[in-house]
Amino acid sequence: MANILVCDDDREIVDAIEIYLSQDGYHIFKAYDGAQAIDLLKREEIHLLIMDIMMPKLDGIRATLKIREYSSIPIIILSARSEDTDKILGLNIGADDYITKPFNPLELAARVKSNLRRYTSLGSLNAESKSVYQAGGLMINDETKQVTVDGENVKLTPIEYNILLLLMKNQGRVFSIDQIYENIWNEEAVGADNTVAVHIRHIREKIEINPREPRYLKVVWGVGYKIDRQ
Repeated sequence: MANILVCDDDREIVDAIEIYLSQDGYHIFKAYDGAQAIDLLKREEIHLLIMDIMMPKLDGIRATLKIREYSSIPIIILSARSEDTDKILGLNIGADDYITKPFNPLELAARVKSNLRRYTSLGSLNAESKSVYQAGGLMINDETKQVTVDGENVKLTPIEYNILLLLMKNQGRVFSIDQIYENIWNEEAVGADNTVAVHIRHIREKIEINPREPRYLKVVWGVGYKIDRQ
């Protein structure tokens, strides 16, 4: 079963999350600020991180930025802030999901399971697919989970990878924002526009020479996104 790191300066919340997730068989590691979380990630095999934003010493935003320099594990931001700008900020700095306090334990457990399933599909816990998809200089090897552009390696987060893989597997087909969200998140697309748009922008920044004039990941205005056959 997966190892989950829970990081929040409120020890009662950490203990509560441990109780909820331990019931599903997860092994829980605990941290109470961003610096402790980073230290644990370097010492232990962690498969998913639940991170609060407002913490002493090193907050969740700065900690996530540092973690994304060397790790692509799923990160779920946990915060009392519910404004869209805070959610977008969390996604912008590399988080995979966002839950606001107070949270429903069943929703938290479902999101943990969903993010771990996507992480597993990348081969971080196991590998199943053995396919190579190419469009011009862009290539995904779904056996090694390697993405390259003109021979140069590109590092994507799990969600970015799955979005790109979906489009690469269906070159020429236009996917709406709702279709992308439902395929990747495996849940109904409610208010998904900002979430998908942020990840699309990140993918473009990593695979395109000029993200404003994309060669690969194209937008069909009013419809959705696609990757053309090349």
